[in-house]
Order: sequence, then C-alpha cells, then structure tokens
Amino acid sequence: MFTRTLQLYRNSYGGLSRDIWLLSLVMLINRSGAMVIPFLSLYLTASLNFTLAQVGWVLSAFGLGSVAGSFIGGKLTDRVGYFKVQFWTLFLSGFMFMSLIWVRDFWTVCLMIFLTTTIADAFRPANFTAVAAYSHRENRTRAIALVRMAINLGFAVGPAIGGFLAIAYGYHYLFVIDGLTCIGAALLLRVMLSEKAPTQEEADATEADMASVPANRSPYRDRRYMVFIFLIILNAIAFFQLISTMPLFFREGYSLDESQIGMLMAFNGLFIAATEMPLIYVLEKRFSKLSIVNFGTFLIGFSFWVLTWLPAGWSAAFFSMFCITVGEMLSLPFISSLAIDRTDEQNRGSYMAVFTMAYSVSHIVSPNLGMQLADNFGFTSMWYVITGVSIMACVGFYFFGKHK
Repeated sequence: MFTRTLQLYRNSYGGLSRDIWLLSLVMLINRSGAMVIPFLSLYLTASLNFTLAQVGWVLSAFGLGSVAGSFIGGKLTDRVGYFKVQFWTLFLSGFMFMSLIWVRDFWTVCLMIFLTTTIADAFRPANFTAVAAYSHRENRTRAIALVRMAINLGFAVGPAIGGFLAIAYGYHYLFVIDGLTCIGAALLLRVMLSEKAPTQEEADATEADMASVPANRSPYRDRRYMVFIFLIILNAIAFFQLISTMPLFFREGYSLDESQIGMLMAFNGLFIAATEMPLIYVLEKRFSKLSIVNFGTFLIGFSFWVLTWLPAGWSAAFFSMFCITVGEMLSLPFISSLAIDRTDEQNRGSYMAVFTMAYSVSHIVSPNLGMQLADNFGFTSMWYVITGVSIMACVGFYFFGKHK
C-alpha cells in the first residue's frame, strides 16, 4: 500500500519542467508572506472601525483594481512578454502593500486598495502565460496544480503566522511582510528564470488545436468562451466568501479568534498541497475536465449550506472548510487548464486577461454581496443566497458540457 502511494506521488509530479518548479518556488516565497488579504476584513473592522457595509465597498475596490490590473496585464503580456510583466508587478506591488500601513481614511483606503490590486493583479495573466510556456499540453493541468500547490503552501504559512502576529503585535506587521515577500519573489524571478520562446513542435501543436477557436482569435467574440467566463464568475462569487465573509462569520458567529481562523486557512493550504497533485493525476485519466469542475462547484456550494444548520463551533467550521477545500481542488485547476487550452501564442495574454478579469469581477461582487446581505439580513440568509449562486454555476457547467 505504501509503495503504491509513493509511486502515485512520483507519477503525479513526474514530467514537469525545471522552469515550472522554479516558477513554483517564486510563488511559494511570494505567498508565504500573503497575510494581508485573508485578514483584511478583520483589520478594517477591528483596527479602522469600519462597518460591514464599508468593508464591502473596500473589498469591491479591491475587485475593481483586480479588473483593471488583469486587463492591463493581459495587454502588456502580449506586447512586452510575460517575464517583464511578472517581475515589475511583483516588485512594485511590494512597495504598495507596505504603504497601506499609513492609510486610515475610508475613501483613501478604497483608492489605495484599488491602486495596489491594479498593480498586483496585472501579474496574473502573465503568470498563466508563463505556466503555458513552461509546460506541455498533456501535463498543463498538473503544471497549474504544482504552481497552485506552491501558492497554497505559502497560503498555509502566511495566514497561520499572520493570525499570531495580528494578536501579538498588531496588523501593521502583516503589510510589511507581504510587501517584502513580493519584492523578494520579484528578485528571485529575475535571477532564476527567463522568458522562453515556444519550440517549433509546440507551435505546430498549438496550431493543430486551434480548430475550436474562432478565426478572429478575440476572446470577446468567442461566444462559447464568454459563456464559460460567466459560469466562472458565478462559481468565484461563491468561492471568494472564503476570504471575505467566512473569517468574519467564524469570529462573530462561531466566536473563533484570529489564531483559530488562521489555522483553518492553513489547513486549506496544507491539505491542497498534500493531495491536489495525485488527485488530479488520478481524476484526469478517468473523467472529463468539465465533469470534475461541476462536482467541485457543487462541493463549494455545499460547504456554505452546512453553515446554515450545523451547530456553531470549531467542528462545523472545520467541516465547512474541508468541503470548500475539496471543491477548490476539483474546480480551480481544471477551470484554468480549460481556459489555457482555448488559446494560442498570439492571443494567450488577451484570453488569460479575460479569464483573470472573471475572478476580478467576482472580487467586486462577492464581498459586497456577502457583506450587504449579512449586514441587512443576517449570516444565515446570506449563506442561503450564496449556496443558490453555486447551484446556478453547477447547473450551468452541466449544460455547458452538453452543448459543444
């Protein structure tokens, strides 16, 4: 049994390029300092005394900046290349995160959050383009999963440490560490990686796969792709409650402190790091990508529904976190792989900009929807609505797979 498990892990990690491993290391360092976003809603309410409604608007400013950054990042990636965009967005966003320490006025906070995420999220289309460049079509989902594993390992370390730092020393240290790790990741990227041009074999394979992509190669005129993007937005509106309303609900509804919430977030990252790669390796051989995405979307919705009826406490919080973590593993890597599969070397930046903008739009809608519902109708009603959004996405992915 042990030998078979070990062989499964070896197979799941085999065949990935050195560049993908190095890119994953860069992301691990960057995300190990990612302490601001998971605790942003707590910081705004506890330190700045913002209301839930104000927190919703700040997090929507975060989403607006993400939309702007994704659009700009996609354009820049197609024009100057993914490597330069990755380096400069990481480097500059580090200073922006540290500057947030001195901002306390509501409107100034909104503006600075918008500018910070505009710079930070311009990184995302370039990063997806880099993953595509450093991988092959047959191992692309696993390459995405490896980068995600690094991100989630960092996400396990960051919030866990961040929770203890917030209690012991205050929230300001979170901004400093987040900024420094962004700068450190940028410098490591510059030293260890370079931009890779596609080989002729890869270019030929890409051209052979373009039959499903419209001749104009514009993501905005690719109707099937835009329907897919709409379903992603629905899925993400629900999923992003993980980093907005969930921490507040666990504190106010379940009376958990920051360290306990940090440990739940750490479990999310560690469990993904430990199991996602072999899980993907096994599932992608047996099921279609869309069917896996559909079940993952269902689990995300289920994780919120259980919060409406389970007895309040640590066990309920952990079970909900377990469900959303498994749902994340089953949906997000395969969604990313499906999006990249729709691109070629000439339009990849634009397509991945639209893809990342879908998550950015969700960042606008998700926290504000959750916060306004919780503020006006209570958390239980809010969870019912969010569960309904997941069901809509689940049904949508099902029919999307039926009509090609």
